[in-house]
Amino acid sequence: MNASSATRSSSASALVLRASARVSDRLTRVQGLRADLTALAGGVVCALALPPYYLLPVLFVVIPGFLALIDASAGFMVAARRGWWFGFGLHLVGLYWITDAILVEAARFWWLVPLAVPALAAVLAVFVAVTAAVARLAGRGWPRVLALAGAWVLADLARQFVGTGFPWNPLGSVWELPGQLGDIFIQPAAWIGIHGLTLATILLAAAPSRGRSGWLVLCGTIVLWGGIGAARLAEPLPGQVPLTVILVQGNVPQGAKWDQARRQGIFERYLELTAQAVDALPAGAPSVVVWPETASPFLIDADPTARQAIQSASHGAPSLIGAVRFDAADRPRNSLFGLVGDGAIAAVYDKAHLVPFGEYQPDWLPLGIQVVPGGGFAAGPGPDVSEMPGLPPFGALICYEAIFSGEIVKAGSRPAWLVNITNDAWFGDSSGPRQHLAAARMRAVEEGLPLVRAANTGISAVFDARGHETARLELGRTGVVTAALPAGMAPTLFARFGLLVPIVLSAASLGCGLWRGAVSRRG
Repeated sequence: MNASSATRSSSASALVLRASARVSDRLTRVQGLRADLTALAGGVVCALALPPYYLLPVLFVVIPGFLALIDASAGFMVAARRGWWFGFGLHLVGLYWITDAILVEAARFWWLVPLAVPALAAVLAVFVAVTAAVARLAGRGWPRVLALAGAWVLADLARQFVGTGFPWNPLGSVWELPGQLGDIFIQPAAWIGIHGLTLATILLAAAPSRGRSGWLVLCGTIVLWGGIGAARLAEPLPGQVPLTVILVQGNVPQGAKWDQARRQGIFERYLELTAQAVDALPAGAPSVVVWPETASPFLIDADPTARQAIQSASHGAPSLIGAVRFDAADRPRNSLFGLVGDGAIAAVYDKAHLVPFGEYQPDWLPLGIQVVPGGGFAAGPGPDVSEMPGLPPFGALICYEAIFSGEIVKAGSRPAWLVNITNDAWFGDSSGPRQHLAAARMRAVEEGLPLVRAANTGISAVFDARGHETARLELGRTGVVTAALPAGMAPTLFARFGLLVPIVLSAASLGCGLWRGAVSRRG
């Protein structure tokens, strides 16, 4: 770099620093309703960094601004109120796609359209309110930054379990950029998981609030992070498994999915797509057919004719089929069936993490309130390893289960690959299916396992054990994804220790922030 270039770079940095300082100074003088509305706007803008928008630079404005609002709070209760408004804006925009699901049955649930997303956003905003209140207890500067990051991640971890959990849109997902750049920056999830990435994201986004030293920390960390990710990607992967995966995407509109008059046509569409894909393979090539969540309109376990038709289309290759079944208590279960031979059932997995109010009625609702007829679906026992002839052992994830970091592999039993079947037709052409895909991609990195994803209307995809996408069929298309199954890796640090890793890291960040703040006050 010549002297002129160095001068221009230095001048640009100085301008950014001065602008950041002016914004922070202005926000520290905003009070009352204006401060709350500013926090709300900050949360709205923050959501633009999430998939599928990936406007990461906004974080380096809104997080320092959020810190400035916390700094200016008269006490932790005021900070909590501002945190609630920030969280409300974040989740209001991040979860807008839920409205699409309601509009599928607008004739019955039209009245929920203006209520559902704001109500959910209001509840989830409580976790950000607690985060802001805790951060206010730490001293200004780096102690508050550390406290904010640690408290945010601990709140996200709580969000994963409270009320059966809804850990959608963790801020760590902002690094799941499409292509190689995203591949590079998500690699640390193999050690610290998505929650660890959220911790790093908050710390880095808040760094500009500390002036020139903060910008230096930010730039240096980004370079180091990118170098580590690129180095991990450069390491050779094990060879591919001698197995071809056929993901069938029927592209059935949600409004037609359970229409009794259309079910035969839907079934035949899946059979035809399956047969075409299998016929295109070399003779004798090992393969597995995967249909999405509830793809079969027929009860697979009670309908041998349907099973035989599927196996005929797959030429006897193993098939993993999403369908509903009824248990001994006559409760429906959202299941994946493993079929072999001429239609024998070799494996069954029942979805364990059910969607509250969508698939079942939570027990904590007041007596007498009936939201889901009959209580809805019954839950399965949880993660397991399924084994069937002709396939490496696999772990099944049905729809929503893919968002639960650290809860997808049974302790003490590791599969060779992961199968995620889902029906995202509920959410239309919105950010919902794309955010759901990002969550599945992150599970592959965390566990060091390849993941195949069959979605009814898309996006169907195959990820290798480092989260690199090897095949894809876009949203709203009818067709198949045919790809070789990537090999798995040795268990990652996160696979071995799970959520303990981000818990320790975030607790240490919070503890250090609160301790340093206490020391500063005593001094």
